[in-house]
Amino acid sequence: MAAARVMASTTTIGASSSSLLLKAAASPFFKPQCVSFRFKLASKNRTFSCSALYRPDVQIKEEGLPETLDYRVFFLDNSGKKVSPWHDIPLHVGDGTFNFICEIPKESSAKMEVATDEVFTPIKQDTKKGKLRYYPYNINWNYGLLPQTWEDPSFANPEVDGAFGDNDPVDVVEIGESRGNIGQLMKVKPLGCLAMIDEGELDWKIIAISLDDPRASLVNDVEDVEKHFPGTLTAIRDWFRDYKIPDGKPANSFGLGNKAASKDYALKVITETNESWAKLVKRSTPAGELSLV
Repeated sequence: MAAARVMASTTTIGASSSSLLLKAAASPFFKPQCVSFRFKLASKNRTFSCSALYRPDVQIKEEGLPETLDYRVFFLDNSGKKVSPWHDIPLHVGDGTFNFICEIPKESSAKMEVATDEVFTPIKQDTKKGKLRYYPYNINWNYGLLPQTWEDPSFANPEVDGAFGDNDPVDVVEIGESRGNIGQLMKVKPLGCLAMIDEGELDWKIIAISLDDPRASLVNDVEDVEKHFPGTLTAIRDWFRDYKIPDGKPANSFGLGNKAASKDYALKVITETNESWAKLVKRSTPAGELSLV
């Protein structure tokens, strides 16, 4: 029988303290310890302005065992009802900062992702031909998504070689020093972005940093990243360019001159993909197999 664990509340995160630091052991997967995030869930009657305050009130529930096909990480509201991390957690926090959901903790290799085609879109480990997927080597940063964003596969971006969206939420590479946990919610600020093209599909990578990081106040744009995190932008680009090569696939490519674009450009990407998500959940755009619950 699949195991199920609910992390009960032990920590409250107010507006002045933005992310929950889980003191986990080496494994990136949750341990049976108590954890909750407090935030105001987006209303089911969504206005799409995404102006909800960062006042979390959600719990994490694991079903199944880590690194199995049945493993899922669900999000629950304070009544115990399942909610979607993609649709129900607000994007905007305010003052140019955003909610970030960690799917893959830094220094781990299990390819975890929000299951966009499953009800309540839990986090699961990706599969290929029925087998669990792993990166060929550890990822060196916390990796996850921006809720309430969507890369529209019907939109050909004229600024990135006419590439179409990859049909997923926007990815985030969080460069702070702390190692996140699967399902952890962080308050981040964007610093730039990379326009990765994966098998012809546009797959944005927003470069961001947790506001709880000791160096967060030092970095506000890509130039600051080069100054205070030297070599990081190149390392991120090269990692995502090359990670498929060991599996015999070609390297990924990048638009926008093969360089990281500015913070302003990243904010433009976030705004556009949030608007695409709004059209999706209002059913102005066909959802296909995507879950809107």
